[in-house]
Amino acid sequence: MDTDIGALTVIFTEFYYWVTIPLMFLIHVGFCMYEVGATRRKNHMHTLMKNTMLIPLVTITFFFFGWWIYFAFPNFGPFPGASLTQSDNAVPWGELMGTHLGGPGVASQDPVMGYGVELGNGFWARINGVFWAAFLLFSWTAASIVSGATIERIRPSAFWILAVVIGSFTWIIDAAWGWHPDGWMVTKLGYHDAYASGVIHAIAGGFALGVICVLGPRLGKFAPDGTPRNINPHNKWLVTIGLFMIYCGFWGFYVACNVPIIDHQSLGGAEGVVNFTATTIYLTPTTLSAITFNFLMSLSGGLIMGYVVSKGEAFWTYSAGLAGVITASAGNDLYHPIQAMIIGAIGAYCAYKLHFWVERKFKIDDPVGAVAVHGYAGFIGLIICGFMLWGHPATAAYHDPATLITPWGQLAGAIIMFGVLGFLPAFIVSKILMGMGMLRVPPAVELVGLDLSEEIAEEMDAIEVSEADIAEAKRLGLLT
Repeated sequence: MDTDIGALTVIFTEFYYWVTIPLMFLIHVGFCMYEVGATRRKNHMHTLMKNTMLIPLVTITFFFFGWWIYFAFPNFGPFPGASLTQSDNAVPWGELMGTHLGGPGVASQDPVMGYGVELGNGFWARINGVFWAAFLLFSWTAASIVSGATIERIRPSAFWILAVVIGSFTWIIDAAWGWHPDGWMVTKLGYHDAYASGVIHAIAGGFALGVICVLGPRLGKFAPDGTPRNINPHNKWLVTIGLFMIYCGFWGFYVACNVPIIDHQSLGGAEGVVNFTATTIYLTPTTLSAITFNFLMSLSGGLIMGYVVSKGEAFWTYSAGLAGVITASAGNDLYHPIQAMIIGAIGAYCAYKLHFWVERKFKIDDPVGAVAVHGYAGFIGLIICGFMLWGHPATAAYHDPATLITPWGQLAGAIIMFGVLGFLPAFIVSKILMGMGMLRVPPAVELVGLDLSEEIAEEMDAIEVSEADIAEAKRLGLLT
């Protein structure tokens, strides 16, 4: 920060990412409300605490190894010469993983993650913690998506293990591979996913599918002939408020996927020209106007399609709005707003239809449609992006043909996100937990409700207090 403009850039960037954190926190509040609204009364506290305790568990594990994976794994993939990258920004005992106020110390290169320009240690000294927290909130989101699909029958301890697996391990590997300007999926496949159709949503949807394939449906979900029964949300108002909070939190999500201000010259712009711009996570230029237009248009396309295809059913209308945003997110840095609207509508339609087809065909019980809204919509969004943005640079390495967006590169990326890093590890870990008797609550507990122990304890407390009141009233002569 040896110049005025350098100091302002650093301070602005620090504050920019800090603001995204409380905005994204609304996503988690929304998920808690949404899931409690979708569960039956006998499972409220179980659902709430299951989703609450992932916060400290994923936070701590992400501090110790999740953040390191993002910097270490970009070039660690299935190809010759793959290797881990050393980073001093992310080891838990490093000087930048704490209250570091700048000055001499670890050398750093750039505004994002080692791409090109020497800016000195001052930038990372101020930015590492808030950048870490922004990624951490993505981790919470991935785990919460899985939480919704497993309500009313999973053991809390099993879910917390799975939350750490996706939140601090598998999703951050896919972020290193496909959400880093030097990630091998970006540089070798031309993978582009500006606002995380695949990097967050497809992997979380695939992971949720892997878990519930092993976990099985809720008791009573399917009739003896295999016909699915509706287990309706107990409180659609709470579901509505929860989803609107998720919409609000998505603004922070989108903004956190950008780098707010970089000198265009440092990214290969004309020499001698200082032209500051915002960029995507791939350091390709964008603007906040672009994501404002496209977020609202894709949300609107999804909501309208959800209302039409579900015949005005509230739960799926709101969920389809989210599916619309997720479908368009891969290319919302470059789509025209009308394209974003149409793509959002297509994704919402496909998510709705696929949810009920999979439910009938394979007897998969996904209570909140998490696999469809996040997984199927995210997968489809990546494929659409490959066709719509075919030939556009996927990253700031403009002149390398390998980094051009293609349909086959996006398809390969979608398979890796949904299947290889999503479904497969979830299925394996869930099988292990099921084999150990740790995955699902006993049928008797599921029938009477997972909140039974809390309810009994509360009832005993009430009886004890009532007896104490009666004894005191007798002592004072108020009762005989």
